[in-house]
Amino acid sequence: MGGSTTRHMVSILLTSTLVLVMLHPVALAQSSWEEDGWLQTSYGSDRLDLGDEFGCYGMPGLSWINDPGAVAQSCKSYIEERINASKWGEHPLSTFTPSTLSSSQHEQIASQGFAVHGDNTGVESTAWHNSSDTPVDLWDWYNLGRRGGSLEKGMASLESVQEEIEAGGLVNLYWIGRVNDATVRHDRDVLNYLHESEDIWLTTWGEAWSYWEAHRCYELSHSKIETEQGSIVNFESLLTEACTSGDHVGWNLPLTWRLNVGSADVVNVSINGTYALSIEGEVNAMQGWRQQSDGTVLISVKDGEPTEIHFNDTQVDYDVLGLTEFWNNHSSAVTVAGHATSDLFKWSKRFLEEDNVRFTWLLTPRSADGEAAWMPYAVLGIGFTTTVAMMAVLGRENIGPLAPYFGKGRIHEKQPYPHEMKRSLDAEE
Repeated sequence: MGGSTTRHMVSILLTSTLVLVMLHPVALAQSSWEEDGWLQTSYGSDRLDLGDEFGCYGMPGLSWINDPGAVAQSCKSYIEERINASKWGEHPLSTFTPSTLSSSQHEQIASQGFAVHGDNTGVESTAWHNSSDTPVDLWDWYNLGRRGGSLEKGMASLESVQEEIEAGGLVNLYWIGRVNDATVRHDRDVLNYLHESEDIWLTTWGEAWSYWEAHRCYELSHSKIETEQGSIVNFESLLTEACTSGDHVGWNLPLTWRLNVGSADVVNVSINGTYALSIEGEVNAMQGWRQQSDGTVLISVKDGEPTEIHFNDTQVDYDVLGLTEFWNNHSSAVTVAGHATSDLFKWSKRFLEEDNVRFTWLLTPRSADGEAAWMPYAVLGIGFTTTVAMMAVLGRENIGPLAPYFGKGRIHEKQPYPHEMKRSLDAEE
């Protein structure tokens, strides 16, 4: 009984060892990369506070084609263990994906929380490949388009960027900071144009998706009270469980709501008990308010932040018109995706003075030196060979999953020859 149990346990352990070695590419691949140390320093925090986003590009030693779920899971852990994805949310939403993945593979990536897959991934459904390519469903974001070209000097076109922005919609530029050991120079004219423009929302992939996703799920609370000094409209975009649960949850960033207040003029606005700032001319997401020339009031506020809009007039009729397409009612939005960002400082240092242009840094660890690149394969080979060898040895003893291939019982034991049997019998007599 004991021997049978032991053989059974050994069989289970050996089989489990083989399965673990074969099915854990994430663990084996970790020896083939080196992390970007800048992510956990004040420099990384400064980029985060500025409004940049950190997303995924890929993981050395893992293949988007062979196992996209493993790449997404490993890259997500790489980001979350080192830095928040945005100042608006901890979990990463954005990732690069190649153009050869199937819809089911994109679903595997989405199951890890990545809502935006870009750019030019080849999926039939698309988002923002042109000014009218407005996303309708979640899977439209699995093929986020590239518009406006590159920031690289010699490749960038100011005329193309201007044309795309004037057409409206989301304009997605891209940036590659270094090619091997060569530093890539950026086009200053394009950056100056973005810096000086006041009618565009400078944002990131995750912000743009979170703002779009908010149109699909929201709940409002609003009312009016009259005082001796005037009227107060109480407004709040509620933070509800229905909108904060599930596989795809956006960040809680400021959303811009349009209120029709007739001819009444706003005196001031307070958000959560604090006087709100003006967002007149602002191009980056923030909380605040402004009143347009037609009298419409824009309130930019996060979910769960009670807001008071104060008027001198006691006779105020108002109507909540809904969310604007883009933050601050801008007609276009611009993102810049930093592809293959393996060294945050080298990729971003030339943009230190561009304090309003926002980057979506698609992170990937640096590949390890060539001398260590063979390590995952060595570990796999040694583990496989050792396991099979042990199973073969035990199989000869009728133990383990290979026992049937060696026959029943110890058929390989050496049998005595007839003359040896005779001598043995004579000795017994």
